[in-house]
Amino acid sequence: MKKTVSFLVIVMLFFSCKEDAVKKPDHLIEKDVMENIIYDLSLLDAIKYNEPNTTENYKVNPKEFIFRKYKVDSTQFAQNNMYYASNFDDYKAMYDNVIKRIDGKKTILDSVIKIEVKRDSLIAVKKKRLDSIAEVKKVALAKKDSLQKVKKKDSLLLLKKKKTITKQKEILTKKATVIKKGATVN
Repeated sequence: MKKTVSFLVIVMLFFSCKEDAVKKPDHLIEKDVMENIIYDLSLLDAIKYNEPNTTENYKVNPKEFIFRKYKVDSTQFAQNNMYYASNFDDYKAMYDNVIKRIDGKKTILDSVIKIEVKRDSLIAVKKKRLDSIAEVKKVALAKKDSLQKVKKKDSLLLLKKKKTITKQKEILTKKATVIKKGATVN
């Protein structure tokens, strides 16, 4: 019951204040410009929320920058904001347009981010592939080196065998020549 009564009181106050509750400011900001200011201020608030140190690092008051950009001062903005807020439907329409613009930018940025992520993942895959190719080459070189060591070892053994075979041949040829001459040597 209390909720119903309080709701009715608020509704009656709202409709009773509808007629010229806020008078038109002397320097009325056009609706489009006001929408742009609200858009920029919304972006500014989002930046402050996500990266609080960003605006502090530049030692510039971003709201002042936005007011200078649109050639208004804070008082003029506040008066115009109150004036437009007094007409709920128009004010809601302005904020709906701002939300549409933000959503449009968001979809564009999401697609750009998606492209960058895809590019980065392709670069990572390519780098991984190059790393794996380098690793395979490294392993192949290691195997080649070990094979060369084995071949070198085998060639040294063969060289020793050849030397021993040639020494044995020399000894045999000397024995054969000695036996031919008639002398026997042990």
